[in-house]
Parts: sequence; structure tokens; C-alpha cells
Amino acid sequence: MINDEIFKLASNTSNVGLKNKYSHKASLKNVFCGDKIVLEIVANKKKISSMNYETESCIYCEASASLLSRKIKKLYIEDIKNDFAELKRISKHKNIRLPKKYSDFKRLLNSDNFSRLKCIFLPFDAVIKALKL
Repeated sequence: MINDEIFKLASNTSNVGLKNKYSHKASLKNVFCGDKIVLEIVANKKKISSMNYETESCIYCEASASLLSRKIKKLYIEDIKNDFAELKRISKHKNIRLPKKYSDFKRLLNSDNFSRLKCIFLPFDAVIKALKL
């Protein structure tokens, strides 16, 4: 059953909608469930300043994209690939202890949502693709 926290995360649509203003863009499809995401990122060589997206996806992917689009502004590009790989590694364990900068993802990355990890990580994978990391 989907809890209220997932609905709350997904309902924040402040970064939904493509603006055709970007330095990096990617689209990705989850071959397991059919979720799709298109995202636009504005970044300089070191840091991301914004991320907008559109999805045709389940609520888990929407919640993840919404949260990531708000948190990504604080991340350094050079750290993203390793950070995201570490999140994927950590999420495979029952007792998840996330790094502080990703603590908000605890609501998504927990044992209740283990079967939806591919949906949750689709926005992360799209960021990696867009930045060509």
C-alpha cells in the first residue's frame, strides 16, 4: 500500500514541466514497467542550478523525481555518479542508513518499497545519462 508520504512527495510539482532551457537533457524509459522520464538540467562545470522534468510514470518515480529535482541543486557534479551508485548499493539492504545529504530519500528508499527500486532510481539514472557520467 502506498503511504501518505509518497503521495506528498509526488504532489510537489514545482519542477514539473520542460522549459526548453537546459545545458543537459535526457530521456529514459524503465523497460521493466514502462515508466518514462524526460529531464532538463541547467548546470555549470561544477554544480547543478536547476532540474525540470516530465514523467509518464508510477507514483514512486514521480515522488523520486520531485524530491531529486529539489535536492539536486545542492550537489556537485563530480560527486553525483559516486553518490548515486552508493545510494543504489545501500538501498539493497534492509537496514538502510543514508548519507545525511540524502536523508530525505529515506521515505522512498526503505524495505516497504524494495520492489519499486527501479522506478525510484529512474530519475537518478536519467541525471547520470544527461550529464554523461
